[in-house]
Amino acid sequence: MSEERTEAERERAREERERRRLQKAGAGTPPLPPPLAGPELSDTAPSREPIYDAGIPAVESELAEPTYVPSKQPPVTPAPLPARGPAMPAPLPARQPPVVPAPLPAGSRLRRPHLYGKQARGSRKFAARAGIALVLIVVLGAIGFGAVRLSHHSARPKIPPIPKIVKIVIPEGFTRAQIAVLAHRDGLSGSYLLPSKHSSEIDFAHYGAPTSTPNLEGFLFPATYEMYVGAPASQLVSEQLSAFRENFGGGEVDRARALGITQYQLLIVASIIEREAAIPHDRRLVAAVIYNRLRLNMTLGIDSTLRYALRNFSTPLTEAELHSDSPYNTRTHTGLPPTPISNPGVAAIQAAAHPAHVSYLYYVAGADGCGEEVFSTSYAQFEKNAAAYREAIAKNGGRVPACDKKG
Repeated sequence: MSEERTEAERERAREERERRRLQKAGAGTPPLPPPLAGPELSDTAPSREPIYDAGIPAVESELAEPTYVPSKQPPVTPAPLPARGPAMPAPLPARQPPVVPAPLPAGSRLRRPHLYGKQARGSRKFAARAGIALVLIVVLGAIGFGAVRLSHHSARPKIPPIPKIVKIVIPEGFTRAQIAVLAHRDGLSGSYLLPSKHSSEIDFAHYGAPTSTPNLEGFLFPATYEMYVGAPASQLVSEQLSAFRENFGGGEVDRARALGITQYQLLIVASIIEREAAIPHDRRLVAAVIYNRLRLNMTLGIDSTLRYALRNFSTPLTEAELHSDSPYNTRTHTGLPPTPISNPGVAAIQAAAHPAHVSYLYYVAGADGCGEEVFSTSYAQFEKNAAAYREAIAKNGGRVPACDKKG
């Protein structure tokens, strides 16, 4: 049998391959396009058209199928090959015919990247440069803003002011009204009198004080307090009450019980001692006089209690004032005044808790002006001591003589 295949056999092999390809791809796939007309093959010049092997039978494997994508062009019919003898080389893949694009609708414009490539690349370069410039502007702006802020802070550094601390020195025996003046003078803010009326830190009933007690007089412990300028005066009240609780505790409770009085009454006695005794030696003696008179149901006859009510601590009292009906007038009322008349310190509290064991009932200021009191058990002796004091005042032009003791 001749190894050369006829044109009809090649056509049938091609159609068989096409049929199998369509079965695999689906019934809707269009047939292969026909080959375009071309020049005849020459016996002398080598042909550029695909060469088919006439001696190789049709391959039924999928590898033998053409790999080009089918189009709507008519199927390509290869030109017959001249007889050149047996054993031709394997055929080369068929060259696809040029695809003719469909005409564009009227008014449309075909984009040709190969024609506008330079312009597109130029646009991209311009966009990249614009982006870089924008980033540089933002960075330089941020650096400039930071430099301005840094220079502003360097030129005017904000150093927090150092809080100023003030020492508020409250002397023993000062009243609530006098402490209020100190608090205002030393730079505390707000009212002192209002928070020093009542406080949850002090329970009046716990100390035996009446529920009608008007204010915290006697509980406002005198001491030196360090506070910031501008701090609220209520803070000072709170610190005073805390100091009071530290200095008035179980020992004073026991002593008040032994003396037959309440803790609040012991505090009242201490407040009177703070006003009456000018030197430490006299504190326990003044306490003894107070308790002795209370025991005998005598009036105390102490003018400092009336001065507290009148807020007069320096000028002489008038006859009308000495006979007033004030509950703080211990010339006309027996017993202790209704509230403390000052805020006593530790020494006065201890003196009230531990009075001297003496029988004195009277005392009057000494005529030498050194501050000590002259004590006596009888009224006659008291009158003599009082006359000596008045005489010394008269000789000194109505003023208390200056103390001439040395050491």
